[in-house]
Amino acid sequence: MPRVLLIEDDRAVREGVALALRRQGHEVALAVTGEDGLILLRSFRPDVVVLDLMLPGMPGLDVCRAMRALDPTLPIVMVTARGDDEDIVVGLEVGADDYVVKPVQARVLQARLRAVLRRAAAPVGESGIPRIDTYGDLAIDRAGLAVTRQGSPVALAPSELRLLLTLSASPGQVFSRQQLLEAVWEHSYHGDARLVDACVRRLRVKMGEPPREPRYIHTVRGFGYRFAAW
Repeated sequence: MPRVLLIEDDRAVREGVALALRRQGHEVALAVTGEDGLILLRSFRPDVVVLDLMLPGMPGLDVCRAMRALDPTLPIVMVTARGDDEDIVVGLEVGADDYVVKPVQARVLQARLRAVLRRAAAPVGESGIPRIDTYGDLAIDRAGLAVTRQGSPVALAPSELRLLLTLSASPGQVFSRQQLLEAVWEHSYHGDARLVDACVRRLRVKMGEPPREPRYIHTVRGFGYRFAAW
């Protein structure tokens, strides 16, 4: 079973979540502070991180940035207090793949973890046929799950890669945010459009897209996003 690193300073939440995850067969490492979490990241080598944003010492957002810098592909699910909309948006901007709100429901968290782990293991259900698609100076290796621009590799988190693969598979087609939530995050009913918008912004930055006139991923106001037709 996947290994989970849980970083949470609230003892009751930490022990309750850890118990639920262990009952599901996960190996769980616990940290109370962000600093301890970063140490465990190197020694425990988790498959997924559950990160509380409100931590003593190093803030959760800074921990997320540091983890994303150390491992661009590591799935991170952040935990936030209900109603902290600004923190949710910023957390998604700095690299979290998904989030749950407190009080944490074990079944909701487990569903989120299964989804992010599936995305990390197989970002898109491809046919297995080796194929590299080229769009201008952007190359997408759909079999090897690798992206380069101007010959240089572009390091993408699983959700960013899935988003790019989904959009680029149908150039010119407009995808609504809900369609992208279902395709990329597997959120059928309770999806949050902020996941999509934050991921698009991160993806554009990593691809070196001009913020005002992106070449590849276009915003269709009032509808969603489309990949440029080539």
